[in-house]
Amino acid sequence: MSTATGATARRHRTAEADNLAVASFLLGLPGLLLFNIVLGPLAITLATLSLVRGTRRRGRAVLGLALGIAGLVVLAVTTVAGHGVLWQIGD
Repeated sequence: MSTATGATARRHRTAEADNLAVASFLLGLPGLLLFNIVLGPLAITLATLSLVRGTRRRGRAVLGLALGIAGLVVLAVTTVAGHGVLWQIGD
């Protein structure tokens, strides 16, 4: 593998990790209130992948990770507070 090919592959991998960091943030933000059982773990997974792959947008990845965890905490608290009922329609 030549150095130009190696540099291109490294740049591509970093750009992909940056995109994963942004995606984790964008999924973690609405995951605080909506569909947190799905969006929380997705944000955590994407943030972890982007950090492992060496993103340049480390702050966004960490924020996506924190938002994903916070979404799952909100889900757990509301489930416990509602005595195990996730949604209740009417009285």
